[in-house]
Amino acid sequence: MKGWTIGELLKVSADYLKQKGIDSPRLNAEILLAHQLHLTRVKLYLQHDQPLTDQEVEGYRALVRRRLGREPVQYITGTQEFWSMAFIVNPSVLIPRPETEVLLEQAVLLRSENPSLQGEGVNLLDLGTGCGALAVALAREFEKARICATDLSEEALRVARRNAERLGVKDRIDFKCGDWFTPFAGKTTRFDMILSNPPYIPAEAMETLSPEVRDHEPRSALDGREQGMVHIHRILREAAGYLVPGGWILMEMDPEQTPKAVRIIEETGQFTEHRRIQDYTHRYRMVMARKK
Repeated sequence: MKGWTIGELLKVSADYLKQKGIDSPRLNAEILLAHQLHLTRVKLYLQHDQPLTDQEVEGYRALVRRRLGREPVQYITGTQEFWSMAFIVNPSVLIPRPETEVLLEQAVLLRSENPSLQGEGVNLLDLGTGCGALAVALAREFEKARICATDLSEEALRVARRNAERLGVKDRIDFKCGDWFTPFAGKTTRFDMILSNPPYIPAEAMETLSPEVRDHEPRSALDGREQGMVHIHRILREAAGYLVPGGWILMEMDPEQTPKAVRIIEETGQFTEHRRIQDYTHRYRMVMARKK
């Protein structure tokens, strides 16, 4: 077997991934090799000429084969960064996307503008928590608040609880299994802020998604059914019943869905104001509304 250095193996594998149509081949090669060697990507370059053992090369090749099968690199490594924290992810949870951080940015901005969100007794809800990224980030940012997080999937909640424990906020978050607001039906619990990144891919568009998403991420976390609006519609119709007066609902969705969401908000007659928020590509990605 040919002896390989880190630099040589990176070049050859990046070229191979490119030939096979993998997006960002060099980045993928670096992430997988860093994971195999338990190094940072920076150290790959600092140790560019380091020879590798046969076992290390074979382990890396196994990772590359998984990537060629279009398995997301995040599931291969088992982690994804969100809000400057590393979260455990696996095929039972959606991989957190950078654009979802816009929800948190707006939540933090609302806190700075509203003294009622800065003290004790604030209740926040992450609706459809998945791996727990939003809930954990809220617990970090709102240090005095009580956080609740729901998900219909027990498997997802197991991952979320692991992340909350690893990141030091397990005692701050109450995880509940149920369909959207179902865990609170008939109860007096009300929230100052509700955040949600629900499934919003139209059912008719599911087969057009990349293999990484379509074949590996949980369909239940993606499929928004007819026009992608079924869950959005339900959440916006029911949200006011679970908000305190003056409380906020913040939701992520496809930019083309935001005008429809605004119409739903207006039709409820339960909100005094609403606005759309742009993501990092300057597309309207989020809708937020304040209860009367």
